Amino acid sequence: MNMKNSNLYYEVHGNQGPFLLMVHGLMSSRVQWMPNLEFLKSFCRPVIIELLGHGRSPSPSDPESYSPAHYVAEFEVIREALNARKWFVCGQSLGASLTLRYGLMHPERILAQIFTNSRSAFSETSSEERTTGLVNLLKKEGRQALERLPVHPAKSRHLSPSIKKALIEDIKLLDLQGFCNTLQFLSPKSSVKNIIHGNTVPTLMVAGKFDKAFLPLGEFARQNMPRLEAVVLDGGHAVNIDAAHEFNKALKAFIEKNREE
Repeated sequence: MNMKNSNLYYEVHGNQGPFLLMVHGLMSSRVQWMPNLEFLKSFCRPVIIELLGHGRSPSPSDPESYSPAHYVAEFEVIREALNARKWFVCGQSLGASLTLRYGLMHPERILAQIFTNSRSAFSETSSEERTTGLVNLLKKEGRQALERLPVHPAKSRHLSPSIKKALIEDIKLLDLQGFCNTLQFLSPKSSVKNIIHGNTVPTLMVAGKFDKAFLPLGEFARQNMPRLEAVVLDGGHAVNIDAAHEFNKALKAFIEKNREE
C-alpha cells in the first residue's frame, strides 16, 4: 500500500500487529529492508520510508526540509495518517540519527525503538569544511563522483549479490541535488550524542561487530543512553542485511516484549 499524504515516500507492509517505522541510511533506499520484510510482516506492519533525495522521495530545494526537526514532523504526519496512537521505530545509519531524535522529541508516541550501527547519531558534529568540499566535488563532477564514495553499495564487501544489485539499481533514482542537500543540511546536524542521556524509550541496539568504526560509538551508547539493551551480531554496517535471520529474531523478541496489550 502506497500512501500519498506525506512529503516522504512510504509504503505500509503487512496487515496485522503494531506499526513499525523503518528509516534507511545515506545512499540507500527501501531495498535496505528487503531481507527483513517477509518475516516482520508476520507480527507487525513495517512502514518503509525513503529519505529526501533518495529512492522515490522528492528533493525539495529549501534547506529546512532536510533538518532533523522537519523529518520528525514528517514522521508524525505519517503516524497520524495511519491512525496509530503509538508505534515502534527502527533506524539504520543516518536513519537512526533521525529515529533516535524522534524518540527524544516524542517519547509518548513510541512503544519502543530499535537502531543499528550509526556513526551519524553518535559522532561529533560533521566537519563543515569536509562536507562543503564533498558537496562541491559532487556538483563539479556529477553522478560519476557518487561511485567513488565509500558509502556507495558497490563498495560493500558484505552485501549479498541480490541486495547489492538492487541497491545499486536504486542509486539511479538518487537525485544529486537532493543528495547534496542531505549532506549539507542534514548530516552536520544529525548527531544526538549530547542529548541521548535524555532517552526515556525502551531501546534495542542491534550492532554489527565488523563495523570497527562503530564499536567505540556503540560503547558510548551503552554507557550514556538510559533504557538501552544491546545485541551484537556477525555483520557489518548493514547488519540487518548481513545477519538478517538473527536481526529478525531480535526484533521479534523485542517488539513482542514491548507491544501494548
